Amino acid sequence: MLCADQNFDIAQVIRFFRSKAGELIIYYELEEGERSSSRGIVEVCPETHRITRFLEKPEEGRTASRLASVVFYCIRRDTLSYMSNFISLQPQATGRTFGLFWEWLINEKQLDVFGMKLPTGFQLIGQVGLSDYTKWLTHYSTKKQDDPAKPITCRSYARVGLMGNPSDGFNGKTIAMTISNFWAEVTLVESQTLVLVPHPLNDPTEFGSLQDLFCISRREGYLGGLRLLQATCKKFYQFCSKRGIALTKQNFTLKYDTNIPRQVGLAGSSAIVSATLKCLMEYYNINDNDLPKPIRANFILSVETDELFITAGLQDRVVQVYEGLVYMDFSKKLMDEQGYGNYTSMDMSNLPPFWLAYLSDPSDSGRIHSNIRQRWLNGELVVVEAMRSFAELTDQARAAIKERDWSSLAQLMDRNFELRRSIYTDDCLGPGNLRMVQLARQFGSAVKLPGSGGAVVGLCLDQARLVEMRQAFQEAGCVFCVIAPYNPAASSVGGLH
Repeated sequence: MLCADQNFDIAQVIRFFRSKAGELIIYYELEEGERSSSRGIVEVCPETHRITRFLEKPEEGRTASRLASVVFYCIRRDTLSYMSNFISLQPQATGRTFGLFWEWLINEKQLDVFGMKLPTGFQLIGQVGLSDYTKWLTHYSTKKQDDPAKPITCRSYARVGLMGNPSDGFNGKTIAMTISNFWAEVTLVESQTLVLVPHPLNDPTEFGSLQDLFCISRREGYLGGLRLLQATCKKFYQFCSKRGIALTKQNFTLKYDTNIPRQVGLAGSSAIVSATLKCLMEYYNINDNDLPKPIRANFILSVETDELFITAGLQDRVVQVYEGLVYMDFSKKLMDEQGYGNYTSMDMSNLPPFWLAYLSDPSDSGRIHSNIRQRWLNGELVVVEAMRSFAELTDQARAAIKERDWSSLAQLMDRNFELRRSIYTDDCLGPGNLRMVQLARQFGSAVKLPGSGGAVVGLCLDQARLVEMRQAFQEAGCVFCVIAPYNPAASSVGGLH
């Protein structure tokens, strides 16, 4: 068996086997050109990882599965007796094969047999000729000689919540959009040991003076991006182990860069996690079937909430996974039934000129999350009704975007902010956010908070007033920019490189 050179991690396989109350079969996804009729094919339940059916060299069309057994099995002592029973049922030696044994054990005896995926290449030496054997040896030797350290670089983008936020954490509905103005980029390169490289600005360990330390800590806080890389790697290994994905023993070096302003509610932390996950998926050959987009968003959220105890909702992670302009429905029925919401990408052609402004010093951006969650959990009517109203505004905004009715969309953005203000109160929103809202309204622009606070997003349909407003924001000490929407359909940057 040739299996991703020397990097097969048998210890991970054994741990997964011992965690299951049944036998274990290793499988892989057939490459293009490989015929399912040449392999034992398994059908696997994605939730339980139980093999529901085994087909030994099935005829074409008998199953849609492209998952093939690699003749690597873990069998419990108590199950060995079934082999004697099977052999006694096969008078001819040609029927006494492992493939037919598993077909009988799983399909007829219905024993619990679980599957673990091998996300790398595989060949059986007994079924290939000298030319095939030479090809695979050449593949792995040239892989080591040519460029074993070719870097993988992936990017995720900041987002603005255009409608419905913050109801994503309260079974509401939202519309959000990724923007190319700001991004986080992660680079992964193979290395002898696993290394996480601190960012020179965001993870400082050396300062010019005590005053420099004070100023940097006051502005940036104590928590840089390094913890995000580490938590993502830890959660990724845990996820793959539980999901039955056998990772190869390959080390790497991770480093990141970002220009997303911190502490202004533009999803900077989740962008770093998202970009790191993209790198890990490409490096370990994990595809959308292994980690579907809705589950990927849940994974990113769990890194932040479970590992780092960051208060967050699903909206940011969903839009950074799907990218573009996304409508999201987080209704309780959907979340309870499938574990995630319904997410729909929207047409991004001919969008109006959205703008963004944020505080250069976000220290007075307010305690946005406040006690709303507890009040919602307690069933307080005013909060429950507000979250329902956010969802209704989102549906209306979706219709306005489809109809290109930008005046109606602007009115809905204003209503979104006023609704948020009514339940969170001015004290919670903070004076900095309120000043930016008031300034925007002086120029007749729609305005709302795109995230948790520290920034505002707006829609100004009067180009002349937009120019005047930019100057006013800059004079007030804010950073102002016209939003450049990131449309994944129109760009080759940002996905898996």
